[in-house]
Amino acid sequence: MSSTLKKYENFLVKNVSTISTLESSLRSVTWFLPGRFKDADLASEGLSAILHVSSMYHDTLLARVVQSDPHWKPILPTPLHTRYTRAWSDKVTLYKWAARSLELIRFTQLLVEMLLRRKVSDKNRWRGIVFLETVKMILRFTLLKVTTRPLLSPPIPERDIDPASMPPSSTHTSPTLAPTSPSPSSPPTPDHLKNNHIPLQPNALMLTPAPPARADTSVEDYLLPKALTTSSVKPSMLLMKPMSSPLEWVSECIYIIRPLVYASMLSTKKHEGKALVTAFAMELISRSLRRMPSHSADLEREEYARRDRDILWYLLRGSVWETYSRPKVEAVVEKTANTPILGILSSLVKDWIPLVDEYYYYTAP
Repeated sequence: MSSTLKKYENFLVKNVSTISTLESSLRSVTWFLPGRFKDADLASEGLSAILHVSSMYHDTLLARVVQSDPHWKPILPTPLHTRYTRAWSDKVTLYKWAARSLELIRFTQLLVEMLLRRKVSDKNRWRGIVFLETVKMILRFTLLKVTTRPLLSPPIPERDIDPASMPPSSTHTSPTLAPTSPSPSSPPTPDHLKNNHIPLQPNALMLTPAPPARADTSVEDYLLPKALTTSSVKPSMLLMKPMSSPLEWVSECIYIIRPLVYASMLSTKKHEGKALVTAFAMELISRSLRRMPSHSADLEREEYARRDRDILWYLLRGSVWETYSRPKVEAVVEKTANTPILGILSSLVKDWIPLVDEYYYYTAP
């Protein structure tokens, strides 16, 4: 088994550009499958889950290959999210496996729901959803206990290397990877220039003085993007400040248990109508209790900005979706159905509307 895995890893490194292109192409196909044939939604989500899981493994392998090769280093600085999550994954084994397990569930949860909907009753389907949300909550609390900091999404390093531009071996050059040491010898002189002793006459363009610099370009404008920030020199694990006050802990705990409360209320007919209001209220309470990050806490500010943007997903949930959002989306689809180019987009949206109605994890928090 280990030899087979080693052969696959060698095959991946040698054909990384082709595999990356194939992943991107197949991921685009999944957007067009729903509504095309029977169980097309299941086939689309199954393909999407396989691609996400394989990409997670490929990202781990490519990062290990780059880190183990002393002759190559990235030219562009590593993103803050990647620095932070990779530092915790490398130092704390519990964080690494809890984060990977959480992402694995996130990649496959919709596929599991589709299978449950086809095989078991609706009551048992909701039991499966509540079980998944319980496991995710436990994993998030594990990450919170390990880091004592607000959780990031995703909790694993994202792909910060372009696989298509990785060198096939250490003897080749790459546009995004720079050799750590220059070549020991200068390139040889071409044969057709070895006996050329006649000096080359300068071109008229070479004698023309350079145009004056643009008036709106200053030294500060050039140097400011290249200046080091506070986050650039901080240790990776300190890019996020630990939580100190009880209100900060309460805010993060409410944010973590919110999806489980929402799914549990939807699973019971008695509290189904109050589920959306309860989850939205918990979202607002968590937002009001969380701390205000400083201007230098770039990573924390990015995470809170993402959480604020996710509030828009409530337009696609529960009674808001049924009474407000869906009628408006259907009206736009009907108006653009016969419009060139927009008609293709409207047909895709029309095929996805029933999926939002039927499955919880399409718009789940």
